[in-house]
Amino acid sequence: MKFNRNIGFVLLAIWLILNGLIALFSLSFSGLGLVMGLLAIAAGIFILLGR
Repeated sequence: MKFNRNIGFVLLAIWLILNGLIALFSLSFSGLGLVMGLLAIAAGIFILLGR
């Protein structure tokens, strides 16, 4: 079975999972906000581009 996945939605799913894990386990490290922000921007751009 072949799944046609949209990279924007895959990045969004990763962002949501990481965001949930961070909140659930109170995870924190230097640069966390930057990483999450960049992931969110990338997901948004790919979704808008339809890729």
